[in-house]
Amino acid sequence: YQRRVRGASISRLFIPFILFRFTQKPMSVARKLFSGFRSKLHSTNFLGKLRQTSKFYATQSLPSYLTLAPKTRITTLGNNIRVATEDIGSEVATVGVWIDAGSVFEDDKNNGTAHFLEHMAFKGTNKRTQHQLEEEVENLGATLNAYTSREQTVYVARSFKKDVPAMIDILSDILQNSTLSKTNIERERSVILKEKEVVEQNMEEVIFDYLHDVSFQGTPLQRTILGTEENIKTIQREDLQNYIQTHYTGDRMVIAAAGGVQHDEICRLADKAFSAVKPKSTFDFSSLGQFPFTGSSVYIRDDLMHQAHVAIAFKGVSWEHPDYFAFLILQSIVGSWDRNLGAGKNLSSRLAEILAVEDLASSLSSFNTCYNSTGLFGAYFVTDEKNAANCTYEVMNEWQRIGKQGLSSEELAIAKTKVKSALLMQLDGSSNIAEDIGRNLIALGRRLEPVELFQRIDAIKESDIARIQDEYLYDADPAVAAIGPLDTMPDYNQIRGWTYWNRL
Repeated sequence: YQRRVRGASISRLFIPFILFRFTQKPMSVARKLFSGFRSKLHSTNFLGKLRQTSKFYATQSLPSYLTLAPKTRITTLGNNIRVATEDIGSEVATVGVWIDAGSVFEDDKNNGTAHFLEHMAFKGTNKRTQHQLEEEVENLGATLNAYTSREQTVYVARSFKKDVPAMIDILSDILQNSTLSKTNIERERSVILKEKEVVEQNMEEVIFDYLHDVSFQGTPLQRTILGTEENIKTIQREDLQNYIQTHYTGDRMVIAAAGGVQHDEICRLADKAFSAVKPKSTFDFSSLGQFPFTGSSVYIRDDLMHQAHVAIAFKGVSWEHPDYFAFLILQSIVGSWDRNLGAGKNLSSRLAEILAVEDLASSLSSFNTCYNSTGLFGAYFVTDEKNAANCTYEVMNEWQRIGKQGLSSEELAIAKTKVKSALLMQLDGSSNIAEDIGRNLIALGRRLEPVELFQRIDAIKESDIARIQDEYLYDADPAVAAIGPLDTMPDYNQIRGWTYWNRL
C-alpha cells in the first residue's frame, strides 16, 4: 500500500514534467492533461478509496501490548541444556525443567516408566529426605509440581523471585540425585495403581486413550501414559535409572523461567546446578519409526451408563506444520459448548447452536491435538442414547458444511479473534508463560512470540480453511471411539460415508 500511495503522489508531481519533456507546447498541454487526470481521480473517488485503505491498514497494525511485550532470551549451556527466560517484572517467578521424554519413548515392556519416575522424584534425594524436601518447599511458600504427557515430562516450581536460586537447586537435586529406594518404589506402586483407577473413572480420559489406541495402531503413541497394570507392578529401580541415563540429557532438556527473573542469573544458577547432566542422549530415535494414522473404530457398549461418550478424529498436523494455525481457526469455528454453562443458541458456533436448540447433546469439545510429527483433529461429545445418531450426523455434517459452503469474512474474523483471545489468556501469569516457553522450545526449537502468533493468525485466509477441509476431512477415514449406551450409534461405514455424501 505504501508503494501505491507513493506512486500516486509521484504521478501527481511529475506528470507535468514528463509532458514538458515530450510535447511541443509543454505547459499548456501538460496543464490540460493533468487537469483531466485529476478530475478523473476525483470522479472515480480514487483518492478517497486510498484514504479508506490507509485507515484500514492502520487498524491492522499490531497493538502495543504485543510489540512492547517482554522478549524471550535463550542461551544454550555447555552441556546443550537450553535456558530460556522472560522477565515480566513480578514479585513471583516460575522456573521449570521441560524434558523431551514421555510415554512415546517407551516400549511395551517399560511403558509407564516416565510417569513412575515422575512420582519417585519427590520421594527423597541423596541431599534431602522426602520430609526435608516437602518442608523446605512449604517453608518458602512455594509449590513444586510435575506431570507427564506422551512426549514430555515437566517439573515446575513457583516461588517468590528471591527464592528462585533455592528452587533451581531443588529441581536439579530431584532430577539428578533421587534415591529411588526399593522401599519407596514398592510403596508408590499402590499409589499409581490407585491413580489409574481414578483416571479410568474419568470418561474423557478413557475415551481419548481409546482414540489414540485405534488412531495410532502399532506405534508408541498408541500406549497410555500410566502404562499397563502389569508394568506398574513390575517396574524396577534399574528401569528408572536406565530411563534417566537415556533421556534426561542436556540436548533434550529446557530450563524455562518467567516472572521476576534475570536471564544471566538463571543461566549462572542452571550452569552450576545441572553441570553433571550428560550433553547428548544415546537413544536411537529411528527405533520409534513413523506414526501412521489408521482410520478405524472401537465401540464399548455399556447400557448401564446414562450417556454415550463419543470422540471422532481425523489425521491432524504436528506442532511445526504450516497448517497448524489453520486448524486452530477451524477448531474455533466448530466450537465447544457445555449445557451447564448456560449458553445456547446465541453462540457463534453453528454446531453448538444446533446441539443446544435441538437438545442433541450435553457437551461438545472440538480439539486439535498436536505431537512432534503428527496430530489428531476432531470433536468429543456427550449425548443421550436416543440422540447418538443425530448428534454424530450433525458433527460430521458441520465439517463438510464448512468445506462445501466455505466461510464468510465475518465468520473467519470472529474465529481469529477467539483464537487470539485464547492464546493470550494462556499467557496470563508467570506459570503459563514458562509453560509456553518450555513447550515451544521442546516442540519447535524456538519460542513463538505473541507478535508472530498474531501475524500467522492474520495471514490465514478463507481459502486456507477450504484447502485443509479438502485435504484432511473430505472423503477421509476417521477414527471413532465410543463408550456407553450405543444402540443407536451409527456404524463405522455410515460415519465414513458422511465424509463424502455430506459434501454433495
